Amino acid sequence: MKRLCVFCGSSEGARPAYAAAARALGVELVKRGLGLVYGGGSVGLMGVLADAVLGGGGEVIGVIPGPLATPELAHTGLDELRVVGSMHERKATMAALADGFVALPGGLGTFEETLEVLTWAQLGIHTKPVGVLDVEGYWEGLRRLLAHAVDERFVRPEYAALLLWGATPGELLDRLAAWRPPTGARAWLRPEQT
Repeated sequence: MKRLCVFCGSSEGARPAYAAAARALGVELVKRGLGLVYGGGSVGLMGVLADAVLGGGGEVIGVIPGPLATPELAHTGLDELRVVGSMHERKATMAALADGFVALPGGLGTFEETLEVLTWAQLGIHTKPVGVLDVEGYWEGLRRLLAHAVDERFVRPEYAALLLWGATPGELLDRLAAWRPPTGARAWLRPEQT
């Protein structure tokens, strides 16, 4: 892995632990020589994470849709800020630049992005690891929802198992590094795109 795409909130949330986890993840990415691909914002957990990576001398690539690329929202100190035409283009660009995905706490956009790349893994559109950093149980509701969907036979257990979990940045990044695509996993994309 060279770069990880991190989905996270444009707010810092209600608990100081969320920003602390974003900082810790940024420090751990730099320590491991991993670049960051993220949504390009300067606010909320996005800004905290990007600043932590930049402060440690790491690579940061932001991808932001044109309407959001305002001086108030876009991070101006990145190694590269790609301004794209739509949210769909943003997600496709971020996925193409990254070798894996991590979700920090966040809102509807973070939920949607995380579930989309998990669905892409299920369908074999990519063969990259997907994980969540479960800060103070933030993602526990998703864990319960996935278990319920498995029990109700809407999600196969092996697809629910595609989502990796970690309580600390080091634990989660170790799991992502050790992850291998399931036997027989197929990718729709050419090998150089996965």
